[in-house]
Amino acid sequence: MSNSIKIMVKLFAAYQEAYNVPELTLEFPENTSVLQVREYLIAEHPELEKWRDVTRFGVNLNFVEPDTLLHDGDEVVLIPPVSGG
Repeated sequence: MSNSIKIMVKLFAAYQEAYNVPELTLEFPENTSVLQVREYLIAEHPELEKWRDVTRFGVNLNFVEPDTLLHDGDEVVLIPPVSGG
């Protein structure tokens, strides 16, 4: 893939349950947003659809907006609501 970036996606709660691993290394075209990463994960695991509108995003340990563009080597987290106490 030319002009691509490689990112690490840390998975939590429902996302980790769907993939059965704590993290993924994925490759995307340049100018990919965190929102597009979420859409990719939901396309692979449609059972995650119910978390689409309540997932927060983080990049490199900072909360970010869905339209935040990613760079090569970024660490992305998708954080659905978590229950428990």
